[in-house]
Amino acid sequence: QVQLVESGGGLVQPGGSLRLSCAASGINFSIYSMGWYRQAPGKQRELVATFISGGSTNYVDSVKGRFTISRDNAKNTVYLQMNSLKPEDTAVYYCNAHKFSPSKNYWGQGTQVTVSS
Repeated sequence: QVQLVESGGGLVQPGGSLRLSCAASGINFSIYSMGWYRQAPGKQRELVATFISGGSTNYVDSVKGRFTISRDNAKNTVYLQMNSLKPEDTAVYYCNAHKFSPSKNYWGQGTQVTVSS
């Protein structure tokens, strides 16, 4: 059974930081591309940060320079360090694991991040 369990969300003031974690089980973690998505109320889910082929990373423009994605294959965990948080970063953040050949795609249950004073 595949599980992606996010943690680390919460309420933070503008300018603050949070570190999200996503612990994976039931998959061969090292061969999966891992990423973080978010969905704000009334908006579509959007890609925030992801690992792409060759270990490179990709970020949505709005978080570049503020967020950092990392992974620890020994712990089957992917992280999202979020600094200089803004109210517009408020959303439910989801962890994603996917691969091709054969194609597999898994989601976590989400963790709420609220940036407010």
